[in-house]
Amino acid sequence: MTVHLHWFLPTGGDGRTLVDRHAYTDGEVRRERITPVSGVRAPDIDYLAQIAKAAEQLGFEAVLTPTGTWCEDAWLTTAALTQVTDRLKFLVAFRPGVISPVLAAQMAATYQRISGGRLLLNVVTGGDSTEQRRFGDGLDHDRRYARTDEFLQVVRGVWGGAPFDFHGEHYQVEGGLTALPPDPLPEIFFGGSSAAAGPVAARNVDVYLTWGEPPEQVKQKIDWIAGLAAREGRTVRFGIRLHTISRDSAKEAWATANRLLDDLDPDTVAAAQQALGRSESVGQQRMLALHGGSRDKLEIAPNLWAGVGLVRGGAGTALVGSHAEVADRIEEYHALGIEHFVLSGYPHLEEAYWFGEGVRPELAVRGLLPDGAGTGTGPDPLSGVPAATGRPASAPGGAPLLVAGGR
Repeated sequence: MTVHLHWFLPTGGDGRTLVDRHAYTDGEVRRERITPVSGVRAPDIDYLAQIAKAAEQLGFEAVLTPTGTWCEDAWLTTAALTQVTDRLKFLVAFRPGVISPVLAAQMAATYQRISGGRLLLNVVTGGDSTEQRRFGDGLDHDRRYARTDEFLQVVRGVWGGAPFDFHGEHYQVEGGLTALPPDPLPEIFFGGSSAAAGPVAARNVDVYLTWGEPPEQVKQKIDWIAGLAAREGRTVRFGIRLHTISRDSAKEAWATANRLLDDLDPDTVAAAQQALGRSESVGQQRMLALHGGSRDKLEIAPNLWAGVGLVRGGAGTALVGSHAEVADRIEEYHALGIEHFVLSGYPHLEEAYWFGEGVRPELAVRGLLPDGAGTGTGPDPLSGVPAATGRPASAPGGAPLLVAGGR
């Protein structure tokens, strides 16, 4: 089993800080409640294209694109970016409750033809009733997962190429089909830490995603989902969602991590924690429990830093350290059964280069990457890059190769 590396598209905005980086607000953390900062990069198509092209050049296999009222639509944005990339896949996040499953299946089939088979799907059931109601969805937490279960059964059914009938609590479908099923079928990624989420993953998904918890907690999740899947006669692969801060030395990496917190005053953290604490998501509550809203002990496991989660919902931990140390942690998670690593960093353009030119060669030397990983065919695009520095001669002095404007 080799490692699949993926990056992230910040379709809500980007920047050099954890504060106010979004072009849109979310989670009731309003701009007047947080310390204003400069340097927010709007998620315009030109900037997102820079990130997508960088990810492709650096050998990432795919990029995750989020969903929600605080970001651009994932389907439309990534469909546009397929036209400026050649091999990069797009892990498109979407919410089952706000779209017909038959329409979603049709959209996926069209996307595969337009992109040449570069679609992956990330199913986001939703852990916040306030956010769901913005989309007209009034179901509670557990019923949303029950609906997701039916949704995925319908999607897979209509991809079969023949009329498909389904009669459930949430969906009634007669003769549903996609006239031309997607080829290949998109892999389905899914995350959820609640008791209601586990059976949905076991029955329907290809890859179960967890946020970046300490290894022993991740192992417990893997065992839980693998056991449920075995009862269904299925196997599920596993992935993890993490931020990353990798530098030529551990000292540099931790200094960068600490600088991300410089703009966070106590009121900003308190406002974010208050909003995030109202989430119904069990995964979100597990993220909050890792740091308890305190800066006192943010390294919760070797090289695993919970500082991002002080103000960011969802994935709240980062791998921090030298390139070799970050590779060590990836190797540790991989040994537990993690195959897919969905990574990000602030800003996303520069951090893609730090990881791609620093950590990726380390992983290649250890035999964790397949030949031509992320490039379709041919040799690794960064083969021969010295792991000690993590960057080719074209990037002297430790500077990223490509830096966005609009700082």
